[in-house]
Amino acid sequence: VRSRSNKWAVWLIFHAWGTIFSVSTLAVMIPNPITWILAILVIGSRQLGLVILMHECAHGSLFRTGWCNRFAGQVFCAWPMLADLPIYRKYHLPHHLNTQTNNDPDLLLTKHYPISRNSMKRKIVRDLTGRTGLNQRTGQIIAAFGDPSLDLVSRVTKFLREMGPQLCVQLLLFSLAYSLHLAWVYFAFWLLPMLTWHQLVLRIRNIAEHACVGAPEHPFQNTRTTEVSLMERIFIAPYWVNYHLEHHLLMWVPCYRLPLFHRLLADNGH
Repeated sequence: VRSRSNKWAVWLIFHAWGTIFSVSTLAVMIPNPITWILAILVIGSRQLGLVILMHECAHGSLFRTGWCNRFAGQVFCAWPMLADLPIYRKYHLPHHLNTQTNNDPDLLLTKHYPISRNSMKRKIVRDLTGRTGLNQRTGQIIAAFGDPSLDLVSRVTKFLREMGPQLCVQLLLFSLAYSLHLAWVYFAFWLLPMLTWHQLVLRIRNIAEHACVGAPEHPFQNTRTTEVSLMERIFIAPYWVNYHLEHHLLMWVPCYRLPLFHRLLADNGH
């Protein structure tokens, strides 16, 4: 289950981006509300897929070699999603060490569950209207500029150091759409999914993985695996992210080996 495959890694990154470009093309060639909504949903889920593949690279488990994980995870997965692989890795690994304890940096995402139906409805509305995404991106930009008491040059330098590569990738994607005389596609089928459906899927995944679980000290009770259908794999749980308990048991197992690990656990009575 530990064996890593560069072919699998390249295929998954190609699949994520290939799906994004294919669905965008379909929505442009057959413009109607159904194809537009479908594009937003599928692309938002593939954007989660890029985050999942970044997560795999942060664990060093997607490719066989470290530099491939660092390069591909940063350039093709993290930067397009306005993230940074080393920063994410530094943040994420304590989550595995301290899962569902007070020292878990992800605890704030799920510790308030269960919540009322009305509260959940309000969260869904905020996600689908873009309020959650805009608030997060605004906070990210403000933080990147640093302390307001610093001089302008220092703040701009800090911002470019922390957000420069990510913004360059956004400019590249916009330029690609603009060169095809389809500048609006960048906003409709990249930014809009990122700020809406992607945010809701992230929330659903957080709930599925760590909300309302049992004892933090028990490796089979501080997270859960969820069974998913084909439709759920397309729209909510790409690239085997639903095998989250298996991932926490052995975090160095590549995502494409998690179904095998799941079967091995089940065959041995777990």
